Amino acid sequence: MEENQKIIVVPWDFTPVAENALAHAAKISRMVRNEVCLLHIVDKGIKPNEEGEKKVLLAHVAEESSKKYNMPIGAEISKGSIFSAIADFVNEKDASLVVMGTHGMKGMQKLTGSWALKVIVKSKVPFIVVQDPPLAQERYHNIVFPVDFKKENKEKTKMAIYMGKFFESKIHIIVTTSTDPSILKKTKVNLNFAIRYLIQNNIEYEIHEIPKGNFPQQTLDFAQRINADLILIVTTKNITFADYMVGASEQYIIANSSKIPVCCVNPKASFANTSQFMGGWGA
Repeated sequence: MEENQKIIVVPWDFTPVAENALAHAAKISRMVRNEVCLLHIVDKGIKPNEEGEKKVLLAHVAEESSKKYNMPIGAEISKGSIFSAIADFVNEKDASLVVMGTHGMKGMQKLTGSWALKVIVKSKVPFIVVQDPPLAQERYHNIVFPVDFKKENKEKTKMAIYMGKFFESKIHIIVTTSTDPSILKKTKVNLNFAIRYLIQNNIEYEIHEIPKGNFPQQTLDFAQRINADLILIVTTKNITFADYMVGASEQYIIANSSKIPVCCVNPKASFANTSQFMGGWGA
């Protein structure tokens, strides 16, 4: 792996959903020309011989995957908990993106809250969370971009432009009405901000107004109707233990039963250099 080479990290646990994540990462790599790196997390107390076996096995997977996708794929092992080690690795390496597989909400994950969300919120790097392999290898055609009143919405605009530039995606902005003047004003500010920069960067977009209601569910319903390739969301700032237990709206979207990939951007995320797209904003 070259020094200062941007990488796309795929957390690897030797499961089929990790394979699905790698397929998405390979798809993205072809467009953005970032190297893919498999990351396997092991316990801090692992015995040296067991760690050695893991390294050999992971190196074999990386070698076979390189042949399969006809691109260089690296392999790294980090020690610690998945809830911190993945974020520590990608933050230190200044990765451009993480593509992670998840089984959705079932089993222990449903009882303890989304482990995927716990991993994501510690990272400065955007995550694309997937359940199935990509439908097409060419590009992400349709991206759903929900806009509400939260100021963190602006962070998503960077990612929308990033994806739009590299994949020639169409951005489907969805907004809902509100009877609260303050909420309505903040939503309009966010909407106008997104439109301004999408136009500035020649990104195709369409605005869809939906009735007031359960916005996360409406987002999923809309994404399913248009056969979306990706949903773009921003994570809750300062997420609490209660969010993990009850289920933050992001968790609900990430684990959607339609298995649509979800791109999660944390507030103040540091991923690709988008200052060239944003006129200096957020650089």
